[in-house]
Amino acid sequence: MAQKTDEAEIVDTGSLTRRWIMYVVGIYVLTFGVSLAIRAGIGVSPLSSLTRTMTLVYPPLSQGTYNFITELVMLTLTYLVLPSDFKLKSFASLLPAFALAVFLDFNLSMTEFVKLDIYYAKVALLVFADAALAYGLFLMIRANLVLMPMDMFVNTLCKRTGWKWGNIKTGYDCALLVVSAGIGLAFLADIPFIREGTVLNAVLVGQYIRLYFFLYKKMQARKAAPSSNRLEPAAK
Repeated sequence: MAQKTDEAEIVDTGSLTRRWIMYVVGIYVLTFGVSLAIRAGIGVSPLSSLTRTMTLVYPPLSQGTYNFITELVMLTLTYLVLPSDFKLKSFASLLPAFALAVFLDFNLSMTEFVKLDIYYAKVALLVFADAALAYGLFLMIRANLVLMPMDMFVNTLCKRTGWKWGNIKTGYDCALLVVSAGIGLAFLADIPFIREGTVLNAVLVGQYIRLYFFLYKKMQARKAAPSSNRLEPAAK
């Protein structure tokens, strides 16, 4: 409940054009963070671990393509979990999913030159990557437009079961890790992308988003303060 309250406080309710620009920029920044996290090479998020593993199993398809396929699967599961709640407008979630896939492949190609050998440099890069990833999510939350199919699936499970959103999200991420590890072991005899960075990612992204929420509300409070000071003499 507290998270929903925080989101309501930072949501942009202004121009729809501005919100769409913010949303698209958020997707781009998020994928930039994901690509840097991959280049760090010490483990990635549950979703990235699955889609990245698939690029090793069947290289002709890009990670962005696998990401979009996963989103399609999630949209299908959303319908199966609660068909009565599935509307035609739910397909609109594929638009940002497609943009994310395109941006992800673009950023992966742009960061291909990043190759680090020093472990501490890899950790530093992952910390920066998670900051970028979280800021992208923050912008998308602020824009308050279309949910990605994966988020829609988690929300639908929450509505269908009555379980807490955080518990379902944690279970969902763990399921992705299990699938990723299973595919890796079955086809590669290895689990290539689940490492200490995966745990670091899980911890840092949430903390970064909380920090951005705090800083944004702090900044808004400072903006409001001069207005209050100007009105005070008039009130007297």
